[in-house]
Amino acid sequence: MVRCPWSGSHPLYTTYHDESWGVPVHDDRRLFEMLILEGAQAGLSWLTVLKKQENYRKAFSNFDPSKIARYDSQRVQRLLENAKIIRNRLKIEGAVSNAHAFLAIQKDCGTFDRYIWEFVGGKPRQNTWSTVDQIPSTTAESETMSKDLKHRGFTFVGSTICYAFMQATGMVNDHLVNCFRYQFVRKLR
Repeated sequence: MVRCPWSGSHPLYTTYHDESWGVPVHDDRRLFEMLILEGAQAGLSWLTVLKKQENYRKAFSNFDPSKIARYDSQRVQRLLENAKIIRNRLKIEGAVSNAHAFLAIQKDCGTFDRYIWEFVGGKPRQNTWSTVDQIPSTTAESETMSKDLKHRGFTFVGSTICYAFMQATGMVNDHLVNCFRYQFVRKLR
């Protein structure tokens, strides 16, 4: 079975690759979770985040943005003391401010899903990469998304983070064409 080369370096990567990476996500809470986790990953490896994902769910109220938006300085301090997550004040405070911005988008657009998927015209981009070297780290869409999210008050949403978010949530299909998941994910569009 042929997989994208990055997926075989650790069992968590393999499971993530085989079950969720590139699968279109339309659930607002799951989209919020992935946006927060991609931001938490900044400067670290994705494996670090995957190892802590369940701990993040527990620590961050199962990524309920309405609960996270109510976190006060005491709650932030408790999160900073939680060794089971990435203890970076800016990232934790960013998750709280992102929850506020996320709720504002839901109010304005009805759903975050409706808003975020417009950056790809409402359907996944189907790329046809044959090598990992061909996959970009940013695109015009991720640049536009980053600028708009920042304008709306989000943090840790640079263009590279936005593109990783797009890959993770199936807004783009960046499985290599010879990967066994490529056709499966392509059919989900």
